[in-house]
Amino acid sequence: MRELPGILALTAALVIGQAQAQTPKVLKIGVLNDRSGPYADMGGAGSEIAARLAVEDSGLRAKGWTIDIVSADHQNKADVAANIAREWYDAEGVDMITDVTNSAAALAVNQITKDRNKVMLASGPATSELTGKACTPNTVHWTNDTWALAHGTGKAIVQTGGKTWFFLTADYAFGQALERDTAAIVKASGGTVLGSVRVPLGTADFSSFLLQAQSSKAQIVGLANSGGDTTNSIKQAAEFGIVAGGQNLAGLLVYITDVHAIGLDTAQGLILTSPFYWDMNDGTRAFAKRFSAQMRGGAEPSMVQAGVYSATLHYLKVIAAGAPPKDGRKVVDAMKAIPTDDPLFGMGSIRQDGRKIHNMYLFEVKKPSESKGPWDYYKLRATIPAADAFRPIADGGCPFVAGLESPPAAK
Repeated sequence: MRELPGILALTAALVIGQAQAQTPKVLKIGVLNDRSGPYADMGGAGSEIAARLAVEDSGLRAKGWTIDIVSADHQNKADVAANIAREWYDAEGVDMITDVTNSAAALAVNQITKDRNKVMLASGPATSELTGKACTPNTVHWTNDTWALAHGTGKAIVQTGGKTWFFLTADYAFGQALERDTAAIVKASGGTVLGSVRVPLGTADFSSFLLQAQSSKAQIVGLANSGGDTTNSIKQAAEFGIVAGGQNLAGLLVYITDVHAIGLDTAQGLILTSPFYWDMNDGTRAFAKRFSAQMRGGAEPSMVQAGVYSATLHYLKVIAAGAPPKDGRKVVDAMKAIPTDDPLFGMGSIRQDGRKIHNMYLFEVKKPSESKGPWDYYKLRATIPAADAFRPIADGGCPFVAGLESPPAAK
């Protein structure tokens, strides 16, 4: 009888080992974004395609994993996004949510993801608050943010003579953060902000707002908006003769899908900041070929869609290496522990505040005479090194990493 405890312990160990060996290799990924509104082109169905390509390239299905992808339209409403996230996490077994275009929606899902100990890989939203006061150990902010956009496009324009600014600002978390961060860099660089006007998301008629910008006499009209709002404001600014009258437009968050919608005749000369362009190198072109073959009309990938692919691939890499898929914080810790490396964003890293670090690029939209064909829209003006591209960690105010210094930048 004395040996019974030892026998029981051995039996228990065998049972636990068998249970672990039989644990289903199952993952569920949710692509949550705008599929019918102003941000549908740069995210939308294309982000789901990007996630599926990442799953394909991970090789996990060949290793016995079952990986399902679900998608939903949050309609650019934070409450709708929150309800979908809760349903996915609580009832449908979703382990990770990606894209989450629209900053207000992302901030809502961000908190729910933390509460449920899941994973959010944010590619679409731009608010820098995701790695600032709203940061959590369960979220990684991948593609860009308002600080990076402001310090790329805003700083470059001030340095080349655009000293006075007026902002047309999308009236929600993203637009407000983009105006704030850009205004700060304009002032720090010796410029002046003459005023701003808040514009409801999805506005069709920009006339009253553009008249205010025109009457300000500012050299630069900063468009603190994105997607369909950007294309509509640029098209209508041309109709009002704003550029012809001597003012210039600064698209602070411009996607290649916006340029395609506007056309090179109107978009030529726009300066923009992006971490990705489909025609950068052999790796980006190979991905774009696979992506566009599945897109209606053969559209090339936007930086948001590229970010969904890149983030999902890194997530699946740590799952393959043994990170426990049902413990979101441990998964994100594992993602931070190894360098990021993929053909779209190159080498990079993930900081403790969840900020994905990589090079950013300053592009100029080509003249029609410079373009060699469809989607040949950008020319490179400058590379912004990873070490300079994003806000220093000590300046963000992320509660759980307050006081940490930035790690060495990835080479």
